[in-house]
Amino acid sequence: MILAVVVCALVVVLVLVGLFVFGLRRRLIQRSGGTFDCSLRWNAPEPGDTSGKGWSYGVARYNGDRIAWFRVFSYAPRPRRVLERSAIEVVDRRAPDGEEELALLSDAVVLGCTHDGTRIELAMSEDALTGFLAWLEAAPPGQRVNVA
Repeated sequence: MILAVVVCALVVVLVLVGLFVFGLRRRLIQRSGGTFDCSLRWNAPEPGDTSGKGWSYGVARYNGDRIAWFRVFSYAPRPRRVLERSAIEVVDRRAPDGEEELALLSDAVVLGCTHDGTRIELAMSEDALTGFLAWLEAAPPGQRVNVA
């Protein structure tokens, strides 16, 4: 009986520590500012496929000429993807359609891009999209930037 209580208490403590670490990680990512909620679909299907599969919810952080993208449900201290400003090319913009409406946040706008030849899609709020496009257009002189 005592062993069962000790095991249950240990499980509760481990769950609480895990939740605390998730919150602490998010605070550390946001500490330097310039973050926004952003879902990402890497190797996205061609336009017209709205299956809603492959989306990962995350937090993106501006870092000079890069955007560091972190998965929300991860303990990793490093970003999962790093997007270089000079390698991003905006292809299209659309509203979520079909199953995507369930996979993404309610106010999301989907931005189709290519990054070093890989098709990606970013889903973010309208306000975050405005900031993202302004960041792309604010590239240093001489840097090629394509914003559709």
